Amino acid sequence: MQRPFRYDYSDIRPASFGKRLMAMVYDGLILVAIWLCVAILATVLNQGGVTSPLGRAALQSAQFCLSFLFFGYFWTRNGQTLGMQAWRLRVQTFDGQRLTWTQALIRFVTAIVSWIPLGLGYIWMLFSDERLTWHDRWSESCVVQLPRDALKKKKPSN
Repeated sequence: MQRPFRYDYSDIRPASFGKRLMAMVYDGLILVAIWLCVAILATVLNQGGVTSPLGRAALQSAQFCLSFLFFGYFWTRNGQTLGMQAWRLRVQTFDGQRLTWTQALIRFVTAIVSWIPLGLGYIWMLFSDERLTWHDRWSESCVVQLPRDALKKKKPSN
């Protein structure tokens, strides 16, 4: 089911590599805070340590799942994580709609794959005519730059 955004902007363009990178830094800092909270909670629940291989696997699984929930919630809700809001970026489908949870999952997992070969999946956008990363293509989504006055004058979409 396609869900339009609350506000529609006519003058959007593909996001630049630098702004995408800066939004990732912002979101990375938030993720580190989430991971630390999960690790502290796991340490408290395990009375001082997560030393067994099973305990470490459970902790890493919880951190992975919470990371997906963080991104999935923001991507499906308004297309913007907190870092993306700071840089006026939005992730959307190719036809300008919100992502579904399935697309968010594909985007999340394949974004990890894009990092594995030394970030080649991200750098790919610099050589692509459409300015799409690997995970943009695989999830059928794109990151766009919202206009500078996006926060001031919002036009309701139909």
